[in-house]
Amino acid sequence: MRGTKFQRGVGVVVVLIVVAAAAILIWGVSATEPPPLWAPAHATLAGVWTVLYNSQLPSTNVLLIAIAIALLVGAGIALAERFVTNRYRRSPATVQRRALTPRRVMAETRGVYHGPITVTVLIPAHNEEASLPAALASLAAQTRRPDRIIVVADNCTDRTVEVARRAGVEVFETVDNRHKKAGGLNQALRGLLPTLGPNDTVMVMDADTGLGERFLEVAEQRCAADRALMAVGGLFNGEEGHGLIGQFQRDEYTRYARQIRRRQGRPFVLTGTATVFRATALRAVAEARGSELPGIAGDVYDTIALTEDNELTIALKSLGALITSPSECTVTTELMPSWRMLWAQRLRWQRGALENLGAYGLTPVTFRYWAQQLGIGYSTIALTSYLALMIIMLLSMDTWVWFPFWLGVGALFVVERVVTVWEGGWRARLLALTVFPELAYSLFLNIVFLQGIIDISLGKSGAWKHLPSTEPASGGAA
Repeated sequence: MRGTKFQRGVGVVVVLIVVAAAAILIWGVSATEPPPLWAPAHATLAGVWTVLYNSQLPSTNVLLIAIAIALLVGAGIALAERFVTNRYRRSPATVQRRALTPRRVMAETRGVYHGPITVTVLIPAHNEEASLPAALASLAAQTRRPDRIIVVADNCTDRTVEVARRAGVEVFETVDNRHKKAGGLNQALRGLLPTLGPNDTVMVMDADTGLGERFLEVAEQRCAADRALMAVGGLFNGEEGHGLIGQFQRDEYTRYARQIRRRQGRPFVLTGTATVFRATALRAVAEARGSELPGIAGDVYDTIALTEDNELTIALKSLGALITSPSECTVTTELMPSWRMLWAQRLRWQRGALENLGAYGLTPVTFRYWAQQLGIGYSTIALTSYLALMIIMLLSMDTWVWFPFWLGVGALFVVERVVTVWEGGWRARLLALTVFPELAYSLFLNIVFLQGIIDISLGKSGAWKHLPSTEPASGGAA
């Protein structure tokens, strides 16, 4: 299933489609009748300040076409996603082929009581002696305590194992693991999953994460209320601190959490920071590896994937699994404290997303993810063009001219920026209100996107980079 040439071609395909879409838009604009030359109007404010402004509006046809295209694309993606979801829930043919479709799971478990729901927590840890105590403290503070906690110590050279045992939790030490987090979890799950039943769950939680106190309580309630629910993910917040770069990341996470709440808990990715899985779902993934899914038969996690959480999400959806991220299931995770570390993290995420698309190809499940990559690519062209045109205009005009229409559009953009981070507090609102710092941050992310496209197109190998913690992570969700 995993074609190297196709994986390398993913970047080229994304670039070609995005460039073609941009070319069509440019053609549409250039094909319209050019606007007449204009002379800016004058206005005097309070009899003292004279300003120049241009009241001319863009072509009505161009505006209507742009709005129509935006609505059609947005509605098309939403309808396609809903169609896929309904198809996997109701189509008899799909139910027969996919092991985790709700209809099939409900039929197989009808009238059978498999006992109370249990929660076993796996914490993959590589040299996490500094952050592990806070993660364990957040588990101890849960309103629904876990039944079992296992720290998966992977090639640790610090006191991680000693810290875990002193805290009274189990320790599983990996043996000859060369596949980082995914390989360590595979070793632990290989022995754990055969001992678990249909109502037993496994939470995979990063050692640098703090859980909101009701995470496990809500996850248990959701699993008890719906036998077909296969995974409950978290909505993550960023830890405090790290100055401006930290605020950028917190605002980004706040907007993502708001988006998932508006989608009624339907996540794009089951976050690797903390997610509860039914054991049956993880077993189904392991059994499908090497045939229906990429990877090695018997492995839950694909060890080649750079972003194992994104890949596992696609794997579960490909098997028809029902997943959710409730607003009550919050986590607080560490942020990247420097631009260099943020670049490495986001480049890994971007490379991983593209490689996962290359591994799975274009399917009903991956359609949404392809559309997301194309949207990022198009926004890269749009933002770069916007900033370039603004600079060109500033350099070419010897007098400042106001454009009321575009000021109105900009005001709407500012309102959207502020509203979407409102829950992040006054710092988030103030940063959003200034607009241009966030535009610069978006430009940084766009450059990362382009670097990911270039790397995968040239066949450069990606690397999983562990970024060790230097101080304890904050416990509990904000």
